Amino acid sequence: MSVVTLRPKANSMPQAAKNVIDVKDLSLVFQTNDGAVNALSNIDLVVNAGEFVSFIGPSGCGKTTLLRVIADLEQPTSGSISVNGMTPSEARQKRAYGYVFQAAALYPWRTIGGNVSLPLEVMGIAREERKDRIARNLELVNLTGFEKKFPWQLSGGMQQRASIARALSFDPHLLLMDEPFGALDEIVRDHLNEELLKLWAKTQKTVVFVTHSIPEAVFLSTKIVVMSPRPGRIHEVIDCNLGSERTLDIRESPKFLEIAHRVREGLRHGHSYDEAHL
Repeated sequence: MSVVTLRPKANSMPQAAKNVIDVKDLSLVFQTNDGAVNALSNIDLVVNAGEFVSFIGPSGCGKTTLLRVIADLEQPTSGSISVNGMTPSEARQKRAYGYVFQAAALYPWRTIGGNVSLPLEVMGIAREERKDRIARNLELVNLTGFEKKFPWQLSGGMQQRASIARALSFDPHLLLMDEPFGALDEIVRDHLNEELLKLWAKTQKTVVFVTHSIPEAVFLSTKIVVMSPRPGRIHEVIDCNLGSERTLDIRESPKFLEIAHRVREGLRHGHSYDEAHL
């Protein structure tokens, strides 16, 4: 079994203490025909450069909403947020992040290379440089040789890898991932978890990852944000200090099980808080 090196060497990651994401007292209220819906309440969170941070919580807890606020796809009602020292709007306009959706969202009439190329075309990148970037990023996700295939010719896991290559094509410092492996079977998901950690170690990106899976969150993360619903709040932030190298076998280790138990208890206590305040 291959070994996944989780953390880059400390001296190879400049500005390791920089706050890539800084959220302060952030709340979001949706106005609907049935009245106001409190989606997020009093969120405080800091994500540092080079971290792999997972948001976990039950459906409706606001974890995807929080990710969308970071990406400037939703607007907070109150509080503040900065992304790489900018507002989310400025970060979006300067392409400071890549976004990977739950579905691969590839254009079926474009080849895999054409899909990866799309953000580069929008940015006006020259053809030769686009070719270099397509090749480099497809190699990162182990899809070299598939650039002329169409999405329907690839498996679901391969399509998601192509989606990740597209998000990385313009070399953002931050990668936002909204349950990218949630629809895949367990075997494929385990493989892509390993591949994602290898990719993270190579690129040294900051990653924010949404998941419903406790084992996935513990295996991938350096920090786990446990959220509770109605409205979405951060119940607990758990450090996931499992060392610099991880294989899937680590999921049977006492330390892994201890952290997973703590996450599970955090989710349970978050629900208890909600029931006490109904």
